[in-house]
Amino acid sequence: MGDVDKEPGRFRRALTRLTADEMELDSKELKDGASSAGATHVSECSVGAPVCVAGSLRAVVLRPRAGVPTLEAELYDGTGTVTLIWLGRRRIRGIDPGRSLVVHGRLTRQDGRPTIYNPAYELRASSA
Repeated sequence: MGDVDKEPGRFRRALTRLTADEMELDSKELKDGASSAGATHVSECSVGAPVCVAGSLRAVVLRPRAGVPTLEAELYDGTGTVTLIWLGRRRIRGIDPGRSLVVHGRLTRQDGRPTIYNPAYELRASSA
């Protein structure tokens, strides 16, 4: 009887994976990865506090500010995004779209978006 009770759970999980869209599955995977890295979800971070966030880079762009090279990246963790800004950098090896990272820094807001300036980071192995 115990094994029979487990079958609907397995079936339901398989059905969910088949019917869920790719974004939902990616978000869940990123949330789980952030938790396993000991990171805080972006949606739970407080402005002004030191944070550790883990996720995947969606975009990386060079955006000069006042004549100073500035590298900006958008990190998504399954709950939200945080903008990472490295001042004085044109390129950082390994900081590319699709790459998984864990970042540490103080969270601030710029133009209403969560932002971390010059974060310390760890490159993570891709799950692919």
